[in-house]
Amino acid sequence: MPLPTPAPLGLLFDKDGTLFRFGETWNIWAAEVIAHYAAGCDRTRQALADATGFDLTNSAFLPDSPVIAGTNREAAECLASALPGTDIGAIETYLADSAATAPLAPATDLPPFLDELRARGMRLGVMTNDTERAALAQLGAVNITQKFDFIAGFDSGFGAKPAPDPLLAFARATDLDPARIAMIGDSTHDLIAGRAAGMITIGVLTGPALEPELSPHADVVLPDIGAIPDWLDQAFAPA
Repeated sequence: MPLPTPAPLGLLFDKDGTLFRFGETWNIWAAEVIAHYAAGCDRTRQALADATGFDLTNSAFLPDSPVIAGTNREAAECLASALPGTDIGAIETYLADSAATAPLAPATDLPPFLDELRARGMRLGVMTNDTERAALAQLGAVNITQKFDFIAGFDSGFGAKPAPDPLLAFARATDLDPARIAMIGDSTHDLIAGRAAGMITIGVLTGPALEPELSPHADVVLPDIGAIPDWLDQAFAPA
């Protein structure tokens, strides 16, 4: 059934868990970060895992981990809580440096996917609670930076999700009505921000959250971003 709203003219993507599959990218990274700061001490390793909501047995973030949708600063604060006397700023810098070279698992073949959306006349953006530096490095690593009209991190001066401000910055940058933009993400932070900004909201299942968690905040939940073109054709087909 077509949505009772105009078809979107812009698509704003979250990065982690949306453009890139969360587990294959960030579980490996987190295990390495914890090992780095634990420095061979099992007690510290467990304390760091507890503070970040990371399951050491399965080498995976727990669904309620504060790191999943948090900013780089919030992740640094979690780690610092298990490392008394450690400078949070130094941890934040280490996380930013290591995140920029984290392993990447694209949710779909991104260059042709984004080219198809641009061929439809879509304006495209990325808004992540990661740093802008990491976003630029990772998008550049898969050769898609130039396909976006707007790229922002939590430190780009617009704020962080779940606040709507960085989403509205994309609307201003592209001169689009927020109602003609879809926010696409794998977490409730993404979708709550989208709703608050007055945007269409699309949940994807390439992050830790399951459909029942996303559905109350989403106009639709898709398996991954690769399903968006078909959904657009169906949801906004002429009545």
